[in-house]
Amino acid sequence: MKLDQIKKNFPIFKKKINGSSLIYLDSANSSQKPKSVIDRMSYFYENEFSNVGRSVHSLAVTATNRFEETRDLVKRFINAKHREEIIFTKGATEGINLVANSYGDKFIHKGDEIILTELEHHSNYVPWHYLRNRKKAVIKFAKINENLEIKVDEIKKLITNKTKMIAITHISNVTGGITPLKEIIDLASSKNIPVLVDGTQGAPHLKLDMQKLGCDFYVISCHKMYGPNGLGILYGKKKWLDVMPPYQGGGGMIDEVKKENITFAESPTKFEAGTMQTAEVVAFSESIKLLEKIGYEKITEIEDEVLRYGIDKLKKNNSISLIGEPKNKASVISFNIKGIHPHDIATILDDDGVAIRAGHHCCQILHEKIGVPATARASIGLYNSKDDIDVLLNAINKCKKVFKL
Repeated sequence: MKLDQIKKNFPIFKKKINGSSLIYLDSANSSQKPKSVIDRMSYFYENEFSNVGRSVHSLAVTATNRFEETRDLVKRFINAKHREEIIFTKGATEGINLVANSYGDKFIHKGDEIILTELEHHSNYVPWHYLRNRKKAVIKFAKINENLEIKVDEIKKLITNKTKMIAITHISNVTGGITPLKEIIDLASSKNIPVLVDGTQGAPHLKLDMQKLGCDFYVISCHKMYGPNGLGILYGKKKWLDVMPPYQGGGGMIDEVKKENITFAESPTKFEAGTMQTAEVVAFSESIKLLEKIGYEKITEIEDEVLRYGIDKLKKNNSISLIGEPKNKASVISFNIKGIHPHDIATILDDDGVAIRAGHHCCQILHEKIGVPATARASIGLYNSKDDIDVLLNAINKCKKVFKL
């Protein structure tokens, strides 16, 4: 599928922003939605809506079937071994909180250690911070090198007989650096240490294979994968999910409720308390179908070409400093312009229809490490082109003129 054909799937690109064509370079924040996802949600509400797993009438049966069909599709898409290893959540953040609470409360005790890295998004630190405070555990941070990369040796030197979890990003949302996950997971597995992967940035750009990767937990944010907001996926190995207690209590996740005692359903149901976001789950099936239709090989080809072009062009601008130079990189270019605050950059770029993000990107530990409070970030999706980078560069030059640089 050619790029212009791909872009036609996304109706928002018909929109003008301040009189200019939309140049959307903020997919690491949230991706745009294809018409197939929008239409599937609408069709579900108009023709199939009911709560799932409750009633036996026709609409309820249809809705439940569609919901569970998506679970089967996700299982195949990420090559999980069992469908029971797929849990629907409100987002990647809830997935990490679920593991930190459920696995953490059962298996992590006073003095036990959790290894994170200096690259982590707040969502892969704050839940472990809460656990640290509750259980008097210890958090260790693996240091990044001068290219803002994580090396396996930095993880290895932190491991002790008290290490009970390694939680690590797949792709940094600031540098775009791809973590050497397989090596880290193999190292951890050899010492019987479970690994949670924050796949928020990984899943939209890299083909996933849970059985080959071997991690114990992997969290996905569907709204960054061209899917609906308010939906995430937690993959967990069955051996863990079977012994982990429920994260939340409520309807749907129980087996039997008595005044004296409560027994719970099996996984995944015991982790899906209350009314689920059925329309979003059903519509996410269309995101998967689009990604599979285009193919990750083609997605990588498109995104890498735009990424390399963007890095090359920005490096030639003497006023711009790029943030990090990881050798293995995807999808993200963070930068600063000397003398201009990132928020001012983003505001002026918006005048020309260019959407980027500015701030610390929920990575204050990393920004403190590199000595800046904020950066500007252009992030690439499967609908971006080199022409988008040219518009970005023209808008940056306009920004410099405004500040007389």
